[in-house]
Amino acid sequence: MILVLLGTQHNEFTRLLEEIEDCINNGFITERVVVQAGFTKYKTDKMKIFDMISKDILENLVDEANIIITHGGVGSITMALKKHKKVIAVPRLHEFNEHVNDHQRQIINVFNEKKYLIGIQNVEDLPEALKQIKDFKPKEYKGDNRKIIKLIEDFIDNIK
Repeated sequence: MILVLLGTQHNEFTRLLEEIEDCINNGFITERVVVQAGFTKYKTDKMKIFDMISKDILENLVDEANIIITHGGVGSITMALKKHKKVIAVPRLHEFNEHVNDHQRQIINVFNEKKYLIGIQNVEDLPEALKQIKDFKPKEYKGDNRKIIKLIEDFIDNIK
């Protein structure tokens, strides 16, 4: 099963779900897809979509998933990595009114450079990431998030 995590902030990420549906239709994804969509409204019969779910249900879905596709939220990323999941991360972008700025690009770059996940910058790169994830061996995430928190704080301080 592939689990898609879109977080709980008041931002939509329809572009990612459209690309995932294209990947299903084109055979890049053949397994069941479950989506925690948050505030993203999307109708399809190709995926099981939940708006909000309890923490317990979410943890069970993460445990069951073979692959996690997530937005660039630190909480979603670290939750999946702590459970040793293969992760593809895609940033919400300001230009599409998906977030207030493009900080998710930097977050994903940091995790990608450290080989914790496969980070892509454009939803159109998802088919290639799905090919790569099959043989991807993520570096073990230790959960010491002081450096990533400092990086995020510094980034936020510099955009004021």
